[in-house]
Amino acid sequence: MSDIISFEDFTKVDIRTGTVIEVNDFPKAKKPAYQLTIDFGKLGIKKSSAQITKLYSKEDLLNKQIIAIINFKPKQIANFLSECLVLGIENSKGEVVLLKSASKTINGTQIN
Repeated sequence: MSDIISFEDFTKVDIRTGTVIEVNDFPKAKKPAYQLTIDFGKLGIKKSSAQITKLYSKEDLLNKQIIAIINFKPKQIANFLSECLVLGIENSKGEVVLLKSASKTINGTQIN
């Protein structure tokens, strides 16, 4: 089990919906990954590296609405600066399944 956090700790995590507007292969990543460009509406465009190549093609991801944490410190991954963390869970085969809203929302809508 993870460490217990307070509600105040949770409120510091900025989780938002966004739409993938560009998907590129990421050949320099250690594990197979894509470079995603994501539109968060009024909050702007952010980039993310995501190890989701087993279940999703580039075509599947384009225009797909996802959920991401947008207030992490940017992380350098090879020659790419990842600015947000796309959220997903591993299935029984170890493949990452993206989290998504049950209905389409406005890009940048905060999860709370």
